[in-house]
Amino acid sequence: MTKRERVRSALRGDRLDRPPFVFWHHFRPHGSARALAEATLDFFGRFDLDIYKIMPDLPYPFPNGGISQPDHWHLLAPLAVTAGNFGRQIETVRLVRAGVGPDVPVISTMFSPLTLLMEFASAERVRETISESSATLHGALAIVTDNLARLAAALIEAGADGIFFSVQGTGDGHFTAAQFAEYGRPYDMAVLNAAMKGWLNVLHAHAARDLLLDSVLDYPVPVISWSDRLTGISLSRMREAAPSLTLMGGINEQGVIATGPASAIEAEIADALAQTDQGRRLILAPGCSVSDDNAEEWLRAARAVVPS
Repeated sequence: MTKRERVRSALRGDRLDRPPFVFWHHFRPHGSARALAEATLDFFGRFDLDIYKIMPDLPYPFPNGGISQPDHWHLLAPLAVTAGNFGRQIETVRLVRAGVGPDVPVISTMFSPLTLLMEFASAERVRETISESSATLHGALAIVTDNLARLAAALIEAGADGIFFSVQGTGDGHFTAAQFAEYGRPYDMAVLNAAMKGWLNVLHAHAARDLLLDSVLDYPVPVISWSDRLTGISLSRMREAAPSLTLMGGINEQGVIATGPASAIEAEIADALAQTDQGRRLILAPGCSVSDDNAEEWLRAARAVVPS
């Protein structure tokens, strides 16, 4: 069974000898598509992981913290997807696809429009703008969304099997459900609709607590990723809430995969399998990135628990 066949089988809910397995961390490509592609090929190949996840280490071309006063929102502008870091992201996909061939799933990580606005300003400033000038915020979201939608389509065209769509604002107390419904969801949908040619789109609901689960459960994706061990929303609970979705999780990214011992890693993985009918419709993964300096000893221990 190829890696692509294994992941497709997991999405169908087939009973497998083991679920697909993946973990990831960030790289430092220093603005180079080739450096990011080479780091990706080395890391995921070294651990023989089932999905190659391209990390967002060639960021959206606008500075974090670049919006510090109201008129700065108007600095956001339409972007050419073939230029700058967008172009580098597309080139990274091409290089990784060429490196792994057709039988390995490749997904490219993107942040949602509202997530990016919180990086450009802050969650607090976004909330202030909601109160002071909601039209300004909608305008900024529309511009960023259009840029991201065109990028998502280009990433799929370049060879990605889907996008790993990281959505913040649905937890950690940033926004109310009503605010997210107005300033998050419609713009998320526009980006995901642009990526519909991908068969492995993943929604990553990024939060450590207070996840507004109902806000994202019906997003048009086959896979949902979240920090099940940190949020307290277990695999079994998510399976009850979303029986048609493939679940991506089971490993605490801040837990034993970072500290060991191997016996505790094995126990955590066994628990994940027990919660999901022995890994049915499951992609075994951490709830988010493992630390960049996570000891390889424990990553290898985790990989050893899941046979090739």
